[in-house]
Amino acid sequence: MRIRRAGVTDIAREAGVSIATVSRAMNQPALVQPETLARIRAVAARLGYVPNRKAQALVSGRSRIIGIVIPTLNSAIFASTLETMQRTLYGEGYQLLVTSNEYDPSSEAAAVAQLISHGVDGLIVVGSARPRSTLRMIEEAGLPLVQMWSGSPDHDCIAVDNHLAGRLVARHLLDLGHRRFGVICGHILSNDRQKSRLEGVREELAQEGIALDAARIVEAPINIGAGRGAARSLMQVSPQPTALIGLLDVLAIGAMIELQEAGLPVPAAASVAGIDNLEFSAHLAPALTTVSIPSADIGAQAALRMIARLEGDAAGGPPVRVDLPVALIVRQSTGPLATAARNRAREAG
Repeated sequence: MRIRRAGVTDIAREAGVSIATVSRAMNQPALVQPETLARIRAVAARLGYVPNRKAQALVSGRSRIIGIVIPTLNSAIFASTLETMQRTLYGEGYQLLVTSNEYDPSSEAAAVAQLISHGVDGLIVVGSARPRSTLRMIEEAGLPLVQMWSGSPDHDCIAVDNHLAGRLVARHLLDLGHRRFGVICGHILSNDRQKSRLEGVREELAQEGIALDAARIVEAPINIGAGRGAARSLMQVSPQPTALIGLLDVLAIGAMIELQEAGLPVPAAASVAGIDNLEFSAHLAPALTTVSIPSADIGAQAALRMIARLEGDAAGGPPVRVDLPVALIVRQSTGPLATAARNRAREAG
């Protein structure tokens, strides 16, 4: 015997509202009073109501699903972004469909094609480093596009100044007296955020007459183990660096672990700094100096920009760029150039 699923009529009767009000709550929640919306959602959950998205899409021409392609699911930064994005979209009656590309442009193109085939109403992506063919596919589908972290002026972008983030961390270490640097970054060919941060570090060091040659930059996969391996390589460079910069916290954390296990205390023998300000970076020993990137705000703002494109006055308007602030967070993993390290640097040249 087939059990009848609860429908809009059942919810309206139980919640004491009209069918039209239930429909608005499902499709345009911003038009419903908060207490009424909460009551309708509670009743829908209790009755086990499952909306028929296909039927709704046929009627409205909209799926109320937003697609997003992120570089990796194995990231606390992107997890924070997705959490606030999903919460914001859900509050307006949208769902989030998530895919990842593992920093591979061809995989991103395939993911975008899949999302378009699923009938998403809009797309959110990270950065602007992608082939023109991928952008053309999105444009031909007629979908609004929101970029995060960085992006081109042709589409909406919720951005942070990655170049400034690199400059901030480099300036902090320069002010502490460091002149021998090593930098660990993700692969910059398809990652414009890492490229911009590296350029910021280079620019700040150049102001002090310090050249960052190729031997002092290691590109690595974005994980703690790779950060350790990169630090091991950098500490074999002569003269040995007295400061290591990870252009992401996970790389800096790997570097700090490697130094400590090699008997090089942080920051007495070498300072280590990162960029991102992951939550657990403040709870390490020593706590990691870093540049704060507002990943949660990026997710919320990207969701709001997409909603504005789909429903608000922004629909059809010119591209909008929102720049969110970054800030240096000084903790215990960085300190003045220690006497022993200073002596090693002097002896080396």
